[in-house]
Amino acid sequence: MKILGYMANLMGGLLLAGCAAIDLETDYVLDPALIARAVDQDSDRFPEIDPLHLDNEVKLWLEERLGDNRRSTGFLVGALQDLMYGPDHLHIQYSDIRTHTATEVFHAREGNCLSVMNLYVAMARHLGLDASFQTVEVQPSWDRRGDLLVVSQHINATGRLGPKRYYVVDFTPEIALQSMTESAISDDKARALHFNNLGVEALVAGDAAAALAYIRNALFIDPANSNAWNNLGTAYKRLGDGELAEFAYHYAFEQDNTNATAVNNLVKFYRGRGEDALARRYERVIDDFNQRNPFFHYGRGSRALEAGNFEAARAYFHRAIRLKEYEPDFHLGLAMAYARLGEVERAREAHDAAENLLAASEKAYVPSDRRLRIFDRNSILRTSSAGLSIQLRGNVVVEPGRLQ
Repeated sequence: MKILGYMANLMGGLLLAGCAAIDLETDYVLDPALIARAVDQDSDRFPEIDPLHLDNEVKLWLEERLGDNRRSTGFLVGALQDLMYGPDHLHIQYSDIRTHTATEVFHAREGNCLSVMNLYVAMARHLGLDASFQTVEVQPSWDRRGDLLVVSQHINATGRLGPKRYYVVDFTPEIALQSMTESAISDDKARALHFNNLGVEALVAGDAAAALAYIRNALFIDPANSNAWNNLGTAYKRLGDGELAEFAYHYAFEQDNTNATAVNNLVKFYRGRGEDALARRYERVIDDFNQRNPFFHYGRGSRALEAGNFEAARAYFHRAIRLKEYEPDFHLGLAMAYARLGEVERAREAHDAAENLLAASEKAYVPSDRRLRIFDRNSILRTSSAGLSIQLRGNVVVEPGRLQ
């Protein structure tokens, strides 16, 4: 099961999103009056939902374990990780069933990446640590939930340990994060993502009215959230309001001209309304976009590999690499294709290229086994950097040149 991650973007057909702008000019005229109709509220409708709230039980639990043992910030960061993930403590597990607040994650002992980061940030701040949210791009993936496709994205947490040192803490199953794509976001934006997720979960459950309320609230908090506008369109479409659905999809693209899912939803919207010429026009734009999207070719290569069509897989992986040379998984895919074709030396070369890219920067993420990483901005972020703390496991600092 893929993750909802920090936000879910609903669409009706398969395509891979990317970072490049989509070259689409439409005849649609955005009516500003529809914004007020689409998000008809002037206050937060769910003030009682605080994603970062810690109840007294959580605070007491923290104080009992760390209250008399607060040493360096580096120690606290490592100790907090151990408390959250250690088998003798909370031992939090991944689950994408529901997006939780911090307190809910503590009691449930499970959550998706946004939920668990809610708890981490809240507990870190309670201990006096600097902590904030940051989004990270993932290699595009999706889950089918009934008649919906849910596109996954990701969030983690970061904070300062000193003038030049900072940490990144993560919680994720086996997904592939794109290196060097972190972007810090405010608490308000993270709160908006929380309601966006709740809205998607309501849509998947078939409750379009609840979904509309949650997603509207997300947009009241963060009106520029393109993905939430796209999801709002899906909610209005479910409720039979074609005018607002069409507007929301277009406004999603207006906010972010890389939002391929919004364009794809417009393709399905116009086709469902019998406007086939307009649907085909938008579809051609998406097809052209996909041809320029390395992840589109990577996805096709992966499917060809699974189907046993190794020559086609090799060709698709080569195209992906030509478009984005520094993505390790593209080279790993190519290595697998070469190996299945019996080209051992080329497979080894492709695998070595992937390993070199992963080693080039500590920000090239390796899933699961490294939930906490420590960086020094004075270094070049490599394991050979003198004096650099590379990672923490539990509360043990691993430093170059020191035997543990």
